[in-house]
Amino acid sequence: MSAEETAAFLDTVQEEILALGEDLLHKADEESALGLERLRGERDRTVNQIKMFSNLVREGSWVDARIDTPQPDRKPVPKPDVRRMLQPLGAVAVFGASNFPLAFSVAGGDTASAFAARNPVIVKAHPAHPGTSELVGDAIARAVEKRSLPSGTFSMLHGMKPEVSIGLVTNPNVKAVAFTGSQRAGRALYNVAAQRPEPIPVFSEMGSVNPVFLLPSVLANHAEAVAEGVYRSVTLGVGQFCTCPGLMFAVEGEGLQKFEDHLAKQTEQGIPGTMLNAAVAKGFGSEFDKAASVPGVRVTIALRESDPQKTEGRPGVLTTEAQTWIKHQELHEEIFGPATVVVRCGSQAELLECASALEGTLTATLHGTPEEIESSRELLSVLNRKAGRLIANGYPTGVEVGFAMQHGGPYPASTDPRFTSVGAAAIYRFARPLCFQNFPDPALPAELQNANPLRIWRMIDGRLTKDAVPQ
Repeated sequence: MSAEETAAFLDTVQEEILALGEDLLHKADEESALGLERLRGERDRTVNQIKMFSNLVREGSWVDARIDTPQPDRKPVPKPDVRRMLQPLGAVAVFGASNFPLAFSVAGGDTASAFAARNPVIVKAHPAHPGTSELVGDAIARAVEKRSLPSGTFSMLHGMKPEVSIGLVTNPNVKAVAFTGSQRAGRALYNVAAQRPEPIPVFSEMGSVNPVFLLPSVLANHAEAVAEGVYRSVTLGVGQFCTCPGLMFAVEGEGLQKFEDHLAKQTEQGIPGTMLNAAVAKGFGSEFDKAASVPGVRVTIALRESDPQKTEGRPGVLTTEAQTWIKHQELHEEIFGPATVVVRCGSQAELLECASALEGTLTATLHGTPEEIESSRELLSVLNRKAGRLIANGYPTGVEVGFAMQHGGPYPASTDPRFTSVGAAAIYRFARPLCFQNFPDPALPAELQNANPLRIWRMIDGRLTKDAVPQ
């Protein structure tokens, strides 16, 4: 397929999804309890990221075309004509996520970026929203038919047994896997793919604890405001985001006490919210109770009890000291739901010790003055190696879909920190370089031909240009 044909297909996919109208939103709400307002925004995000990839493909420079012109008279051996660009990787298996029935599901960023790189896609629908998956799957199938593409361009299957997922990952025609979900499931798929006769890459995004570091000035001057922001971020979507801030670190003092008191007050007044399904609600309760049972952990929970019949999650805060946190691995693990752990550090050195003890994470956040953040070079040096995205004076929930976004991080946040599952750069997961040496010009892909008929940016002899190859 040409770049224009690929872009036109993506345009048709988004048109077919929009044509589903309110029926799609009502079905997604019925299956997820996320609410029509949230789902309307998620649908907009879904179609907008498809449009972003359509524009990216239509412009064309993403293929990273590189040309080294020949030097036939070079001594002692002639220099050949060498040209390189990215090509499709092959069929991609996409596993939908439970917490985003649209944006990280059948037509989410994984599918859109795989299509943009000109790969066929096989989606394993998430069992939490089968009806929503069917509606969107049918929309993509209609787009395939309208653009007269091969029927194998898109496939989707259902199934709750592990054998279904394993069969998909081990199929020899599948060349890559994209997954968003738990560490247990993501690592299982990764291990299966690595044991194939032909190992394939598995791009698993597996959640994160997303630590927040509160520097002294913000606690001294804005403790209550930051506590309110933290609480909103922790409870947004009933805490069911992979970027939920699950850890808070700060040095003990009057400001930290004020922050804790205000956070506790909001938590006690909090209202339990309906979670995605009974399994997620049960998992949240189990993970919270496991962390709460650690000696030296103090617990604050919403005064209003949750309703098991509504699969509700009850907001909660766990507070402990740095050495307790360091010694107990269960306090390092993600609690998927509306909860966070506050870690009190006795000194700046102890705060750095905690930062060094962190595992890989999607995000890390610092709150402080610009001067204070700039001077925290040792802390930043540690976090540079731990996180995929660093945030200053904000909150990790909310992942902007754009060209500079990085949504991935060192293990266990993801299985390959070099790549992102959100944003335009997600396309590079599903492409591989192919080099052509001494090929006749007409036999080359249009992106590498001398005249540059597509007018894309190319690197010719180390210089980025849209010019034709000099003759």
